[in-house]
Amino acid sequence: MTTAAAAAPCAASSCDRTLRDYELVGRQTICTPCVSAIRRWLREIPNQMIVLGGSVQRETTGAVGGRGTRTPPLPGREDVLNLIGPAATDSVHDEHGDQHGELPIVGVLGAWVRLICEERHWRGPDTVTPEALALWLSASQPLGWACRQAWAGEYRDELWALTRTIRSTTRVRPQRRPIPQPCPRCDSLTLAETDWEAYIDCGTCESRFTRDELALAARIATAELGAA
Repeated sequence: MTTAAAAAPCAASSCDRTLRDYELVGRQTICTPCVSAIRRWLREIPNQMIVLGGSVQRETTGAVGGRGTRTPPLPGREDVLNLIGPAATDSVHDEHGDQHGELPIVGVLGAWVRLICEERHWRGPDTVTPEALALWLSASQPLGWACRQAWAGEYRDELWALTRTIRSTTRVRPQRRPIPQPCPRCDSLTLAETDWEAYIDCGTCESRFTRDELALAARIATAELGAA
């Protein structure tokens, strides 16, 4: 006789969901919606990098001039340069206190790629860029393994913090659009798709569908109506 798995909260500190039976059986430590969010945030980064690349230059208004300074200004926006700049692979000892600002995207993602590769003896992406690191982490195998680790909650929270920083810098946020089709599972009209998300989700029963699955459900529903 099998017994039901004990209830457990999602390990992400910013999530209040409880893990479902299938997630516990699959040894997930974070819930499936959090896994989907991680994938969406990572797939958002290549698009955000385009915006960041175009936002480097400072916006200037008014006349040129003013008081002189002892040091020349930076050649671009400091917040953008911090995000898209390189990152050290080892610990940085800041004796003079001049290390400040957000950790670069490549530094945040690179640390997680190194951890996963060291634990699993996998080969990481061929190039160390924010885009390549993000796409590698969002692939099914690395993400599927990461969501079962004790540190998955920390992983999710750190990527969410990075995503918030990027969005606050670019002022670009994914859009969510309703899908005019009943949910194949609960028949409610709360299906919606979100930019960079692989699945369309139902706001009522939390089911998730691919576009092909919804197209098939629509054809079946049409055939049933025709036969009635």
